[in-house]
Amino acid sequence: MKFGKVDHPELIDFTIPPDHPDTPVVLSKNKTGAETKIHVGCAKWNRQELKNFYPRGTKDELGYYSTQFNSIELNATFYRIFPAEQYEKWRDKTPEGFKFFPKMTNEVSHLRRMNDKALEAADRYLEVTPLLGDKLGTIFLQMHNNFGPKNWDRVVRFVEYWPKEIPLAMEFRHTDWFNDKKVAQELYHLLEENNIANILVDTAGRRDLMHMRLTKNEAFIRYVGANHESDYPRLDDWIDRLSSWVSMGLENIHFFVHQNLELESPLLSAYFIKQLNNKLGCDLHIPKTILPPQKGLFD
Repeated sequence: MKFGKVDHPELIDFTIPPDHPDTPVVLSKNKTGAETKIHVGCAKWNRQELKNFYPRGTKDELGYYSTQFNSIELNATFYRIFPAEQYEKWRDKTPEGFKFFPKMTNEVSHLRRMNDKALEAADRYLEVTPLLGDKLGTIFLQMHNNFGPKNWDRVVRFVEYWPKEIPLAMEFRHTDWFNDKKVAQELYHLLEENNIANILVDTAGRRDLMHMRLTKNEAFIRYVGANHESDYPRLDDWIDRLSSWVSMGLENIHFFVHQNLELESPLLSAYFIKQLNNKLGCDLHIPKTILPPQKGLFD
């Protein structure tokens, strides 16, 4: 993921901002006492970009990937709506408990920009995506950088149109959604009232997107490493913040690791899972990695 890429990440203040005041309110209001469900994964299983992750000779990349991770941020569905049988193949070749978190087709978010035709595209997308069955996680919709609050009516219409039985998360990238407090509050309220997760994006060049406002009992986080040594302490900070949220009642963690150059995403993910297990006392499988970790990271 090149979004938010900078030439000198060492100059960036990666401090995670304080929680939005309404985040603990949302968590306390929506907690059920259930055990926290945690899904951690990468954005793709493409071998060309993750060549150091797969053992030599691996042919079924998804098959191997799904033995190491319990989820995938399925970005391929952003570029096309696949035939029905493709979703069934993905479903059938992954183990029980594995989850796909598919990205909404760009026809909705970028080409149609949530106009009337976008609703038709969403319908076509939803004709096949639920074929993932019980392996379907939260679908996420990422809007274009230049999709601003002037499109508010379109957002409202789409949110109200969306079938409530299918989990949805939304990512807004235009600065004005967060800079204007009135706009931000209206957006947060709309998402909260419709049980839609407000995606958090942690990337170097767009610290203005760190709103830290959860709108349901789900933390959906897209973490973008900078291919820099700072990637690891940033993950440590997320471990602390998620632990804090769990103590407030957070029951769903969906954390997906990207890098500007997708070379060591599995390594970062393995480190994150190891630290999360230690902090929260969970027992997530730690993926095998071929690249050696940085000295001391797994000690």
